[in-house]
Amino acid sequence: MAWPVLGLLVFVTVIGFENILYPFQNQGLSVVFSWVFLLLAYIVPYALISAQIGTTFTHDGGGLATWVRHTSGDTLGYWTSWMYWSSTLPYLIDVSNSVIVAFSWLILGDNSLDRHMSNTWFGILTFVVILIFIILENLFTRSLEVMSLIGGAAMFLMGVLFVFMAAAGVAKGFPIATQPFNLAAFKPHFSTHYFSTTGLLIFATSGAELGATYIGQLRNPKKEFPKAMWMLALMTGFLVIFGSLALSVFFNANHLPADLKMNGSFYAFKMLGEQWGVGKLFMYMFAGTQLVFMLAQLAVLIDASSRVLSADTAIQFMPKWLLQKNKQGRPIHSYIFTASLCLFLLLMSSTLPNINSVFNWLLNLNGIVSPYKTCWVFFAFVSLRLQQDKFQSSYVFIKNQKLALFVGAWCFLFTFVCATMGFMPQEAAWGTPAFMHQLLMNIVSVLVLFGLGFVMPVLARLELKHQHHSLN
Repeated sequence: MAWPVLGLLVFVTVIGFENILYPFQNQGLSVVFSWVFLLLAYIVPYALISAQIGTTFTHDGGGLATWVRHTSGDTLGYWTSWMYWSSTLPYLIDVSNSVIVAFSWLILGDNSLDRHMSNTWFGILTFVVILIFIILENLFTRSLEVMSLIGGAAMFLMGVLFVFMAAAGVAKGFPIATQPFNLAAFKPHFSTHYFSTTGLLIFATSGAELGATYIGQLRNPKKEFPKAMWMLALMTGFLVIFGSLALSVFFNANHLPADLKMNGSFYAFKMLGEQWGVGKLFMYMFAGTQLVFMLAQLAVLIDASSRVLSADTAIQFMPKWLLQKNKQGRPIHSYIFTASLCLFLLLMSSTLPNINSVFNWLLNLNGIVSPYKTCWVFFAFVSLRLQQDKFQSSYVFIKNQKLALFVGAWCFLFTFVCATMGFMPQEAAWGTPAFMHQLLMNIVSVLVLFGLGFVMPVLARLELKHQHHSLN
C-alpha cells in the first residue's frame, strides 16, 4: 500500500462532512478560531504521536490496546481495550441514526421525518438496522470494505466541492449569510458552554491511531507511516477550517436551525444547488453518498467493536462465555452483548421529546466517551517516552524528552478536561428539567458503558473459581 492511500483510508474513517456541522452549531463562526488552535496545538501533535508509537510497534498489529499493553502492562491494556470497545457503541447508534436520516432525505426530499415518525419508532428502526448488520455481518464486511473506501473518498470530494463552490459563489457576488462577517465575528466567547462543547471537536477529529492497524501493509513503514499521518492532519485541517467558513456563507452563524446537527448537511447541499440553479441535485448526490458512507461505516464498526473483546484482550480479564465463537468463527455472545447495550442506550434516548433531541443527545454522548478513549493514546506516548531506552522508535516526534513529555501531558490533560466538561448538556438551559434529565442520562450512560469493565474481571474470576470447584 502506498502511503497516500493509507492517508486517505484513515482520513475517511476519521472525519466526514457532517463532523464540521456539530461544532459549528455549538460555537458559531468562532469555531474557526477553535479549529485553527486545535490544528496547531492538538491535531498535528496527535497524528505525529500516533506515528511514533505506530512505528515503534510495527509487528504487533498496532492497536491502541497493544500499545498500552507493551508500555504499561496487561491490566491497563485490558482497560484500554474495554474503553475503546464501549466508546464505539454510541457512535454505532449515531451512524445507524444517520442511515435512517439519509434514507428519509432520499425518499421525502426534505426534513419532515419527525412528522412521519415518532422518536419511539426512530429508536426501533435504529435497533433494527443494527440487528440486520449483526446478523448479516459476514456478508456486509466482505462486500462493504471496498465501499467504505469508495464512499469515504466520495464524501471527501463532496466536502471539497462544497468548499470550492461556496468560494466561487462569494467571488461571483452571492451574499454571505453570516453578518457581520469580520474579525470580531471569529472571536470566541470563552464560557462553560464553549469548553463543554470542545469534546465534540475532539470526537470529530479522533481516530489517527486507526492507521496503525495497516502499518504492516506499507512498503517502508518507518518512513512512510509518518508521511501518511502528516497527510491526515493537513487534510483534516483543510476540511474543518475551510468547511466551517463555507458553512457561514449559507447559514447565519448567529441564528442557526435547531436541527442543524441532524439535517444541516442536507440543508447545505440543497442551498448550494439552489444557488447554482440545479435545484436539489447536490442534495440528492450528498444523501446517496452519505447513505453508502454510513452503511460501510456500520459494517466495519459492528465487526471491530465485537472483535476487540475477543481478539485484543488478555484472556484472564474476560469470562469465557463472552469470548465463545460459533462454527463460522464469529463471537456470537459478543454480538448479543453489543446489541443489548445499544438497546439500553436507545431505551434511554426514547425518554427525550423528539427525534432531533434523540439525535443530538446520542451525538453529544460521543463527545464524552470518545475523548476519554483518546486519552489512552497520549498515556501510551508518555509511557513510551519515559521508557525510551527500552523501545526503539524509527520515527521520533520531538527529540527533546522533556518537551515531548510536556506535549504528551498537555494533550492528555486537554482531552480529559474536554471529555469531562462534555457531561454538561448542550441543548438545554442550565438548571432546567431538560438540563437535569440529560445530565443524569449522560452520567448513567458513561457509568454503565465504562463501569461494566470492572464487572468482567470479577465474572472471569468467579468462572475460574467455579471450574476449580468442579474439577475438585
